[in-house]
Amino acid sequence: MTAHIERINIPLTSPLIIAALLFSTAACSNPSTVSPSNNKSTATESKEVSTSVNDTQTVTQTKTSKPDFTTKAIATFDEPWAMTALPIADSKAPKLLVTQKTGELFIVDTATGNKTKIEGVPTVAYGGQGGLGDIIVAPDFVTSNTVYLSYAEAGAGSDSNKFGAKVIKATLSGLETTTPTLQNIMPIWQQSPKVTGQGHYSHRLLFSPDGRYLYISSGERQDKDPAQNMSMNLGKIIRLYADGSVPKDNPFVNDSNDIASQFWTMGNRNVLGMAFDDSGQLWAHEMGPKGGDEFNIIEKGNNYGWPVVSNGRNYSGLDIPDHDTKPEFAAPKITWTPVISPSAMSIYAAGTHNDFPSWQGNMLISGLSSKALIVVGISEDNTAAERYRYDMGERVRSVLAIDGQVWTLEDGNNAQLLRLLPK
Repeated sequence: MTAHIERINIPLTSPLIIAALLFSTAACSNPSTVSPSNNKSTATESKEVSTSVNDTQTVTQTKTSKPDFTTKAIATFDEPWAMTALPIADSKAPKLLVTQKTGELFIVDTATGNKTKIEGVPTVAYGGQGGLGDIIVAPDFVTSNTVYLSYAEAGAGSDSNKFGAKVIKATLSGLETTTPTLQNIMPIWQQSPKVTGQGHYSHRLLFSPDGRYLYISSGERQDKDPAQNMSMNLGKIIRLYADGSVPKDNPFVNDSNDIASQFWTMGNRNVLGMAFDDSGQLWAHEMGPKGGDEFNIIEKGNNYGWPVVSNGRNYSGLDIPDHDTKPEFAAPKITWTPVISPSAMSIYAAGTHNDFPSWQGNMLISGLSSKALIVVGISEDNTAAERYRYDMGERVRSVLAIDGQVWTLEDGNNAQLLRLLPK
């Protein structure tokens, strides 16, 4: 089956265009912060999407500078949330670890599509945006078999209607057997306090390039005030050692405030993607409210302003001051209005393979409401801009670039794990 979608230029006098521009201006009174490629790159392109019986989707673009690819379905999941790759041996096809929000963890052989369930996953508080979250392997995984997981946890007793994110480390035993298991589970960190509601956990995990530090994104749990509250670790990016202890050079280390000592940054809303670039600089994207998704350079001690400033608006329609009105807060390098709903991020780097050489050093961002894969380029002066946007046809929950190959993971039920194959 082949569907042909043709995008055409519409005169600016069109009422629909005028209405769209008015909305954009109201939602973000500083249009210069919106990626100039947001609409220009898609408004004049003709695209053909064809799906064949072997689940291979072809995406072609009229721009010759924009890499084309097909997508090959590898496996299917229900409500997947995150994926990471096990260390690759002998140039074999990678094996991935994939989480499902409902509490399942799988090893996936990308050569065959076979899935093996891993037992021993802790009980998760499934509901809303909560459940089993992120997974990463420890820097010394080859010798330790240690993995780190995040998930939503319910409180105990009278607090059973309150929830918070938790991070653990565990040993992945029986990796080459049919019954792999998580063992030696140890708590590393948790959100404090637990609160009602089941949104904006964030709980994205990332190790620094040298393997010394563990970064954890902690969402503000859809309650604005915690992001600026030094007694809560909500609305922050956390920096710890791998064992959960606090580095003494963290920017808010305070002998009388153990919570603030964890913070690397504050004023964050809902950070679902973090990645280091080729120079070792940390970047993150953040979901905005009604408009104003952000791409930020993450630097020690910065306050990113939520909920005091945003280039979006409240869902009620009430305005929020833009970033440029309060320069004491770190401003984003890119904002998106309309939103892309960024869900994960991975940096592309050539390895044994080099499927997309023009993406070298670029950030790949998966989009939920945008149903897109967004490619962002970063310049030496730490400016950034959207380079390409690909319509993936479905909400994209995660993206992973590993060894010069790229994988995406759809959102929801019957979600496909796809490999992107260059044309």
